[in-house]
Amino acid sequence: MSRSRRFLNERARGDGMKLIDERGGTSVLDHEISQLTKIRSNPHERMRHLLPGKGKEPVSSVKMLAAREGNYTGRGRFSSSDCCHLLSRYLPTNGPSVVDQMRSCAYVSQFSTDGSLFVAGFQESHIRIYNVDQGWKIQKDIRAKSLRWTITDTSLSPDQRFLVYSSISPIVHIVDVGSGMKQSVANVTEIHEGLEFSSPTYDHDNYTFGIFSVKFSTDGRELVAGCSDSSIYVYDLEAKRLSLQIPAHMSDVNAVCFADETGHLIYSGSDDSLCKVWDRRCFGTREQAAGVLIGHLEGITYVDTRGDGRYLISNGKDQAIKLWDIRKMSSNINYSPRPRSYDWDYRWMGYPEHVRNKRNPHDLSLSTYKGHSVLRTLIRCYFSPAHSTGQKFIFAGSSDSSVYIYDVVSGARVAKLDYHQEPVRDCNWHPYYPTLVSSGWDGIIAKWEFSGADTSPLPKKPLSRRWRRS
Repeated sequence: MSRSRRFLNERARGDGMKLIDERGGTSVLDHEISQLTKIRSNPHERMRHLLPGKGKEPVSSVKMLAAREGNYTGRGRFSSSDCCHLLSRYLPTNGPSVVDQMRSCAYVSQFSTDGSLFVAGFQESHIRIYNVDQGWKIQKDIRAKSLRWTITDTSLSPDQRFLVYSSISPIVHIVDVGSGMKQSVANVTEIHEGLEFSSPTYDHDNYTFGIFSVKFSTDGRELVAGCSDSSIYVYDLEAKRLSLQIPAHMSDVNAVCFADETGHLIYSGSDDSLCKVWDRRCFGTREQAAGVLIGHLEGITYVDTRGDGRYLISNGKDQAIKLWDIRKMSSNINYSPRPRSYDWDYRWMGYPEHVRNKRNPHDLSLSTYKGHSVLRTLIRCYFSPAHSTGQKFIFAGSSDSSVYIYDVVSGARVAKLDYHQEPVRDCNWHPYYPTLVSSGWDGIIAKWEFSGADTSPLPKKPLSRRWRRS
């Protein structure tokens, strides 16, 4: 084992410092992930020491370009960490420009893996796919089938050939994105094949079953879904059948995702306030969680993986994002959160002030990020892209109509993007460029970019719309 590997493992065994103290202040995260983040986003060691003003960060772009031309590192080019160090300084905070505006709430935002396509899902059965490389032209306009209340989630296959969408129903529909048909009306101009996620005895007139989250595996062969019956489902697309059903939680499963490219690990987040880790390699006669991540005080609205099979973040109705290392998870899979002593519903009530700074005594998270608001709908959060930022940021929508960007290591809020007039349920960062797109309940898809000195004035803010519940 290398010396650097031993060093990181020793750091991992230590307890991580919380980013939020009792007074709401911040402290620097002291954990392996802080070292990994620095390795991914700091300039080459020789570049830092040989340039004038050594030791000072960030290193200016001009000096880094001069060092590259002078071959200070001996490589004759920028390393990936050099690129991240440069690009992560140019945050997508300028603008926004309005990509599109609909009359219904925007619920979903998603870039494709290569950033060439962007998907937006709206409440009134609309899904639009925009071609980013061709000036954000609408490549496919989809009218969903069997919609109940709203589009709850969408997911593009890794090869960008297919898109799946879910609703408050037991069926996930799949659409051929690569077909030449621009207008895709379910079973009129194109077939939207239905994938059954319920048992054969399910009553389809029963409106209690809903799918809140659906994701493709990295090889595109499977779907994982989180549902209102407290279960996780895995669907085999080649066999066209459910391959796994796990009674996973004690309440709605609002978010699921595959942990990494292997597809063995699944993360889930539920209204029972718990995140759980599921290792399919260890399933025998009983399908039990590999571990439980305890820390949130209220239900979890979203989970996002760092893609390494170790770290994830979760957004909670306790108005906090938490960072987790699954190596610190609890083996007490039967842990039951203590019921709250007060009456509260996030859909139409503000978060009680007397519990705003309360902490879970069994908190296993590495760090906590606060400032945004998680009310009225299932607000989402993400790691920033690995290619352009080294995943050194966390960003999230907010019910106060803004987008928040936090530094993973320091916990500081580095940007707040204000434009929308209604909650921003979802937002997504381009995998390669400093472009972020936010989708709000005001029906607006807004694009934020880094535009240097060529900044343009903000577009006129839309008028406030009638208050909605979700």
